[in-house]
Amino acid sequence: MLLGTIGTNWITKQFIQAAEQTGQFELAAVYSRHVATGAALVDSFGHGQVFTDFGDFLASDVSVIYIASPNALHAQQAIAAINAGKHVLVEKPLVTHPSQLAAIQFALDAHPEVMLFEAMRQLYDPNFAVISDLIAKHPVSGATLTYMKYSSRFDAYLAGEDPNIFTTKFAGGALMDLGVYLVSSAVAWFGMPQSATYLPHLLASGVDGDGVARLQYPDFDVVLRMGKTTNAHAASEIYFGRDTLSFDSPGELNDLTWLSARSPKSLSVPHADNPMIEEATFFAQALLTDDHAAFEKQWRLAQQVHQVMGQLRQGTNLIFDTDPK
Repeated sequence: MLLGTIGTNWITKQFIQAAEQTGQFELAAVYSRHVATGAALVDSFGHGQVFTDFGDFLASDVSVIYIASPNALHAQQAIAAINAGKHVLVEKPLVTHPSQLAAIQFALDAHPEVMLFEAMRQLYDPNFAVISDLIAKHPVSGATLTYMKYSSRFDAYLAGEDPNIFTTKFAGGALMDLGVYLVSSAVAWFGMPQSATYLPHLLASGVDGDGVARLQYPDFDVVLRMGKTTNAHAASEIYFGRDTLSFDSPGELNDLTWLSARSPKSLSVPHADNPMIEEATFFAQALLTDDHAAFEKQWRLAQQVHQVMGQLRQGTNLIFDTDPK
């Protein structure tokens, strides 16, 4: 399948590497506002065409488009790609406001041959499946999920620059960048919460540098800790009465340890060096076999996740430039 990409940063390169490693994708086109950055990405793979006109890019012969532009552009670019008849893989977050889900659904309804997936990589990690299986077999009594990672762009922000990931213009901040991993994991593992609240710590730019959320379920609560201005070394945990599953973070899933009255037991299974290979393999299989059941399942999950993301921002001062007025 001929692959087109939007965005030229490190995550785009990592996804292309994973996609081509499956043997089912070949980079054919890169859309970039700047020829030089697009050419640098293409040159690193030795093939592909650079486009600086978005219309020309959509009219090219690519069949699948991977979107890794700033958050605020994801929904509108996904809709444009769907309307051009292309399958779409969109980096998280798929949308920045739940109202955008209806517009995507309208485009998908008009193009039933097209499938869209949110590239939420941890959902396809084999260790994610290990956790899902444990939850299915043992009653859960609560969880604390943590993803706090000092951003590579935070020093620039502190120096007075305006990185996209720390602006309301591009819907940046902790919840949209790292918290979405926590929310998607919680919804996939535990279902839709009865209520969802968020206490963000806002930076001067208006985005959240860090924050704590609480998802309430009938029999337990799930606490989410997220941040882009510090590094957390505390483990994430899921509680099963006397026993606890400990792991690094839902966004990484490198080390799973079952802590019981006996002795700790590692439950980790190996995964690929490139953390995007599992999702690229899943996407390839779904697209090549026209597996609309897989698409529908993941689309329903994405809709639920972003409904919760919207609930978390309600009642806070975390407002993006792209929010409905």
